[in-house]
Amino acid sequence: MQTKKAIIWIFAILLTIAAALYQRLTGPTHPQRTRATISGQTYKFKLLRSFDGEGDCPIAITVQDPEVAGTLEYRVFPRKVDFTKLPMTREGGVLTALLPHQGMAGKLEYKIVLNKAAEQVVLNNGTPTVIRFKGHVPEFVLIPHILIMFLAMLFSNVAGVFALFKIPSVKMMKITLATIFVGGLIMGPIVQKYAFNELWAGVPYGWDLTDNKTLIAFAAWVIAFLFNWEKESRYWVVAAALVTLGIFSIPHSLFGSQLDPATGKIIQGMVQPFISLLY
Repeated sequence: MQTKKAIIWIFAILLTIAAALYQRLTGPTHPQRTRATISGQTYKFKLLRSFDGEGDCPIAITVQDPEVAGTLEYRVFPRKVDFTKLPMTREGGVLTALLPHQGMAGKLEYKIVLNKAAEQVVLNNGTPTVIRFKGHVPEFVLIPHILIMFLAMLFSNVAGVFALFKIPSVKMMKITLATIFVGGLIMGPIVQKYAFNELWAGVPYGWDLTDNKTLIAFAAWVIAFLFNWEKESRYWVVAAALVTLGIFSIPHSLFGSQLDPATGKIIQGMVQPFISLLY
């Protein structure tokens, strides 16, 4: 039994790490990787898609060829107006320009144009990169939130596999429920407050997908807890674990909070396609 439990823990840890990495690396705030070739030389770049500094946001790329010049073009997202163009300054092998600071959850879309003599290249094939501005979340808040949510994912996976192999899972189910509550419903709103000046942007107040994912996962484990109140029902534990694994595999910050430039109010990304029709 102990050997089986050890194998399950190792499997659950690997599964949790894989889901967490996938969620983080595929999210819309993770730096966008792209490359460009100019005069036969190929360069790789990482373009910022999230900024939590107080001032303007520096967009910097490394291009060692001193004959290559760059222009940063930007506009408020999602307004379809002309791009504002800024020449990028060169310091050694780095080209830099500043995006103007936006309010919490405000977004800009930008693109970078490289020129060398008569040759011109637009990064990312001309598709603008969207960057979201947010308030700084202190490490003493952010680190515990991330750690507890990671543990919640881990405990959920362990509980689910325990139940699948008919190993008593009620204790692990209770731990999972507690960690999701603390990490998601207590620490989560604190992080949201620092980042976007809102404690909760999910149902019933909004459609922020991150908040709603947490709410769904918590509800799934509450249901599993209720069905295990009098006697163990492993099927509900497996179901709750599968729901949680699916939810936390969704890219982080997808359909997150966003500032509506027309009203100055924070809306949620899920309604953004409809808002975009207005511009």
